[in-house]
Amino acid sequence: MIVATTGFFDGVHRGHQKVIERLCAIAKEKGVKSEVITFWPHPRSVLQQDAFNLRLLTTLDEKKVHFKRLGVNKVRVLEFSKQFSQLSTEEFVSEYLIKKLGVSTLVIGYDHKIGHNKNQTQHDMISICQSQGLEVVRVEENTIDGQIVSSTKIRKKLEDGEIATANKYLGYNYSIEGVVIKGNGLGRTIGFPTANLQLYAPLKLVPKDGVYAVRAYVNRNEKVAYKGICNIGYRPTVANNNAKTIETNILAFNEDIYGLDLKIEFVARMRNEQKFEGLSELKKQLERDRTIAEKLL
Repeated sequence: MIVATTGFFDGVHRGHQKVIERLCAIAKEKGVKSEVITFWPHPRSVLQQDAFNLRLLTTLDEKKVHFKRLGVNKVRVLEFSKQFSQLSTEEFVSEYLIKKLGVSTLVIGYDHKIGHNKNQTQHDMISICQSQGLEVVRVEENTIDGQIVSSTKIRKKLEDGEIATANKYLGYNYSIEGVVIKGNGLGRTIGFPTANLQLYAPLKLVPKDGVYAVRAYVNRNEKVAYKGICNIGYRPTVANNNAKTIETNILAFNEDIYGLDLKIEFVARMRNEQKFEGLSELKKQLERDRTIAEKLL
C-alpha cells in the first residue's frame, strides 16, 4: 500500500510543494510510505515539441534532493519514451500504478492529468482511477500575489531577470552548478578575480544577462555560503567575441578553485551588463557593485 503522486515536477516549486506536503501527511495518517513517481527525460525532448528551446529549472538530482527535504520516503524515476507517452489513463493506472507499483492512493494537483487521452477532463481521469479501485486526492492550486504558481511562469521570470519573484514562487533561491574553468585572468589584475563556470547540465536555465548578488558554495559544501557578485553575459568591456560567460567574484575569498564544483545561488539582480570606457571605469563600477551586494546579502 503506497500513497503516491506523479509528474515531472520541474523546479519542485511551491505549487508542487503543496501537493507533496499533502502526500506526506496522508501517508503518515495511513501509516504507509510516500512515493513520488517522476519521469526522465522531459517529455518535450522525447516528443520533439519545441525541444530546441527547452530549458529546465532543476536537474533530476536536484529534484531528488528537494523531494528528500520535503520528507518523501521514495522517489521512483520512470523512463519517458514515445511508447510510454502512448499509454492511456486506464493502462497507466492499472499496469503501472496498481500492478507494478502498488499504489493505493494517488495525490494530484489542481490541473494534473495522466495518460495519453488528450480530450479527457480531469474529472474523467479521476473517475477512471476510482473505477480501478484507486483513491484520488486532489490538491487545490497554490497562489501567490493572486498568481497561480507554475514552472512556466517561473521560467519566464528568470528569463526576464525577475529573480525575487522567481524565488518567491520557488520557495527557495534559484541556483546553477558547474565546474570552475580557466578564464583570461583580467579580473585578477583589477582586484576582482572571477570563477568562470561551465555548467554541468547544458539544459539548465540561466537567468537573464546582468549582474547579480549571489551566494556561492564551493565543492558542494552547503554549510559555508560565500557572498559574491555574478556577471552573466558577453563582457563587452574586455571581450570582442560572442561567447557568453558566467563569472563570479567571490567576496573575501582568495583560494585556487580551478577544477572544483561551484554552486551559484541567485539572491537579487543588481543591474544590466554594460560596456565601460576602460578597466578603470569597470573597476569603479565593480566596487559599487560589491558595496550593494554586501548590503543585499
